[in-house]
Amino acid sequence: MKFLAGVALLAPLAAAVWPIPSHYSHGDKTLWISDDVAITYQQPLHFQQYSLRASASAADAGSGSQRIVQKAVSRAYETIFKQSYVPWRFNHRFSDFEPKTTNKKFIQSIALVQNKTDAAGVLKPKEGQFDEGYTLVVGPAGKVTITSASSLGLARGLTTFTQLFFAHSKGGAYTKLAPVRIDDSPKFAHRGLNMDVSRNFFPIDNILRTIDALAYNKMNRLHLHITDAQSWPLEIPALPELSAKGAYGPGMTYSPADVQRIYTYGALLGVAVVMEIDQPGHTSSIWHSHPELIAAWNEQPNWITYAAEPPSGTLKLNSPAVYKFLSTLYKDLLPRLSPLTSYFHTGGDEIKYAAYKLDDTVKSDDPAVLQPLLQKYIDTVHKHVRDAGLTPVVWEEIVLTYNLTVGKDVLIQAWQEPTSAVAITNMGHKALVGDYNFWYLDCGHGQWLDFEPGVASMKYYPYQDYCAPLKSWRQVYSYDPLTSIAKDKQHLIVGGEVHMWAEQTDALNFDGKAWPRAAAAAEVLWSGAKDPATGQNRSQIEASPRLADMRERLVARGVAAEPVQMPYCQQDGSQCLYLASFDDA
Repeated sequence: MKFLAGVALLAPLAAAVWPIPSHYSHGDKTLWISDDVAITYQQPLHFQQYSLRASASAADAGSGSQRIVQKAVSRAYETIFKQSYVPWRFNHRFSDFEPKTTNKKFIQSIALVQNKTDAAGVLKPKEGQFDEGYTLVVGPAGKVTITSASSLGLARGLTTFTQLFFAHSKGGAYTKLAPVRIDDSPKFAHRGLNMDVSRNFFPIDNILRTIDALAYNKMNRLHLHITDAQSWPLEIPALPELSAKGAYGPGMTYSPADVQRIYTYGALLGVAVVMEIDQPGHTSSIWHSHPELIAAWNEQPNWITYAAEPPSGTLKLNSPAVYKFLSTLYKDLLPRLSPLTSYFHTGGDEIKYAAYKLDDTVKSDDPAVLQPLLQKYIDTVHKHVRDAGLTPVVWEEIVLTYNLTVGKDVLIQAWQEPTSAVAITNMGHKALVGDYNFWYLDCGHGQWLDFEPGVASMKYYPYQDYCAPLKSWRQVYSYDPLTSIAKDKQHLIVGGEVHMWAEQTDALNFDGKAWPRAAAAAEVLWSGAKDPATGQNRSQIEASPRLADMRERLVARGVAAEPVQMPYCQQDGSQCLYLASFDDA
């Protein structure tokens, strides 16, 4: 570990904002905020006025833009007055860190100014369609102005505004930073988390809480991996037998109303939901209702020859019955999703060619035989997606392993190696990054497979999973999505996602495994991995207290995020550094 000698003491926690803004200046004056402060929302041809407190119970009405801003104001009230915290662990134990409660000076007004009219579709934005940048000014006299070209930008600015405030131990909320000026905008358009709700079932409230945490970190995509080999929890009214027989059990399904609730909740927080139905592999849960559609079902004991995980099973590649099934599935599902989102993920990863030797419509594992059949399959599925007005998303194997041709509109999700995104962009395709060596949050918890006793199993000792070790927040933070990407191809890196596969993750441990590590990725995707001043990776030393603050803010929101450090490190500033001189000793 090499740190520069003479590291300065850490900035006060009061300066903490996450993700770090593009440009940020602040003073040291204290301002308090009242829950009845006047707020105005101005956009072309629209003006609205209300108080912060009254907004918390306001009706969800108006245009998409107005609903987004209304929701952002409501969240600001909840965050500042009901979900804040007293920052005792970040201040020296013997210091008087709180301001005096006499002669309070208050925020006078908050003006939200949207200087352009949102285009249609603000509740289902496409990549880069809406400017999420904002300017936040807190004047010395207590006048606040947040300006943006979009309602989504105003929502991001209000999120930052809430991070300036702390709860006081004697009541009320204050900032010690006035005056403030922040000019901010995201580095990448797609900033997401992949949540696997198929290998373990997650109640709706867990998904909504995750969306809230994503929004508070200025992430804007929830990739919902909703079906897989082990279970099919998604209810399809035209095919009710899929979830009736494919879900883990009664009550472990997502109804159309549940899906609409998840999508709508996300849209109002600026988090677009992207559903994935993985295919043609990872589909063996379909066998329970439609065994005639699945090849190589649950081959034992050598399932690994036919699938990445048990139970094996893949949709047959040359079956008219499969294409009829797909037509019924998508004619039911996609019209319900298209008003709510602009994207649909069609999967395509980890196909084992050997499975098609057991497919009675193919009977071959020859790539020359399978390639045109896979091409026909993906063309058919993507036609369904596009006919519904949606843009397809796929895993990298579609173009890098199976050599299939897809449209330039398709987002290609890279995950296997650092070279994957390079290869995808060199082909002229848009890419989402998420290298498992850095951004797989489920890694490092040991094998979920069981090994029989004996000498043979000892070769797997100590039974690590394939992507060990665990990816610490520092490792997540060190990943640069633009690594090795040619400058003339960098515009094709649309963004990225951290991933939480659920073989060993459920509703009880998801929060701690996801947060605050996902927040580390959020700053990379919003602010960029490199410090503009140095051209080097951003400093862990500077990031650590800000991330620790974000952790406390998430806990105050009901998210069981793991701690970043012990209070000693946070209270005593620079005491927990590891300096370059230690290595030279």
